[in-house]
Parts: sequence; C-alpha cells; structure tokens
Amino acid sequence: MKPNILLIYADDLGYGDVSCYGATHVQTPNIDRLAREGVRFTDAHTTSSTCTPSRYSMLTGEYAWRRRGTGVLPGDAPLIIEPGRTTMASVLQQAGYKTGVVGKWHLGLGRTNLNWNSEIKPGPLELGFDYCFLMPATGDRVPCVYVENHRVVGLDPKDPLKVSFGEYIGNEPTGNDHPEMLKMHPSHGHDFTIVNGVSRIGYSSGGKSARWSDEDMADTYVKRATEFIEQNKREPFFLYFATHDIHVPRMPHARFAGKSGWARG
Repeated sequence: MKPNILLIYADDLGYGDVSCYGATHVQTPNIDRLAREGVRFTDAHTTSSTCTPSRYSMLTGEYAWRRRGTGVLPGDAPLIIEPGRTTMASVLQQAGYKTGVVGKWHLGLGRTNLNWNSEIKPGPLELGFDYCFLMPATGDRVPCVYVENHRVVGLDPKDPLKVSFGEYIGNEPTGNDHPEMLKMHPSHGHDFTIVNGVSRIGYSSGGKSARWSDEDMADTYVKRATEFIEQNKREPFFLYFATHDIHVPRMPHARFAGKSGWARG
C-alpha cells in the first residue's frame, strides 16, 4: 500500500523556533510529536532561504539560481513554471496519488496581465495538482484573496478585482496617506492599499467580498487541508500544505493574541 504524503512548508520558521530543536520560550507540542514518532533531521541545506526560489526548487528539482526570474515575485506575476513540466506533484499524480496544495503559492499565476475576474490559468492544476486552495503570493501583498482551482473565492462580478504594482488605481485608502486606519504600523514599502486594517505592498481595488481576514487565515488553511485529507483518505494522497505563518503581517486570531510572550510594546 502506498503511503500518504503530507508536506508541511513553513514560512520564516527558523531552525531553533520549535521546541524539538531547542526552543524554550515557545512550545510546539504537535511538531514535537511528529519529530518523536518520525525522523528528526539535524543536518539540512537549502537552495534558497526565501519565498519564491525555495518553492521553485522544491517543486521542480532545479536550482532556482539557474533560472532567471525566480526571485521573490510580485503579487501579479505570471506562472514561472512551464505547464507540463515534471514537478513533484506530477510525478506523484502519475503514480496514482491524489494531489493537492493548500496555502501560500508565490510562484505566479496565469499569464501576463492576468484578469482576476475570469479563469486564472495556468496554475497548480497545470503542474500536476488535482486541487488547489491558495493565496497567490504573500499576505503582505495584494491581491488579498484566496484562489481555489481556477477562480477567486467569493468574488462578486459586480465588484471586479483590479491589481497594480506600478501605479495607484481605484480609490482605496493607503497606509501612507491614512495611518489612522491601520491595526499595525507598516514597515517601509508596506504602506499601499489597506486591506483588513493592514497596508500592503501594491495597489488593489474592488473584490471586497473576496478579501481574506488575516486573523482567520491559519484556520481557513487547516480547514481546507483537513477536507482534502478526509475526501481522499481511501486512496493515496499527496498534500503540499504551505502555511503562511509566521510571515508578516503577524495578525494572530483573538484566541492566541498576547499568549506567546513575544509581543512588542
């Protein structure tokens, strides 16, 4: 019987940030259990220690620095892996696995000048995944929406979504002009369109019904990942679960806020 595969890909997590690797201030009992009942690696190397290039290398098996255009991508970048290319997902799909990706993508979607209000392709489904539920890039970039398979989730066609990383569009307030509307102070470059009280990199307008809540993001991803596992538990599955935590903006759910002891005054 083929084993199921769950690949958890954490964002901005350091080697010593989990307790099974020595962290003492923050406890991570569930990760510790995985280490205790499985294998704990003590020597590791990476092709890149940042967003896009590390994901590119992992899925394609190619060093990202061998390929131009694999640096950290803007939120409206086209797909940088050619459809039909062999990927980790396509190999497992051909081996009889049901394949899915849930969470942060950040490898581009569609072609140049993507229309977010129609079919969004090519994307993960053209790279060997049977299902996807993801954020296009990162939580600090627009567009602040989820994409499920080939569509933005919850988008109202009467309020079309527009995205720009060049010039100001629409009439949405920005963090630079309206700091009084923010839940958190922006860092340099993160002071453009405000979504959910957080100013982002880039400009967006419309698509209000589709916008995510940062505080609910972790729960949303876990729910979708659990649903994928439940729906495919009777056949071998591969789930690439790319959590966005602990990447900025750090907006914990109310049940966690203030409990880690790491909050800044």
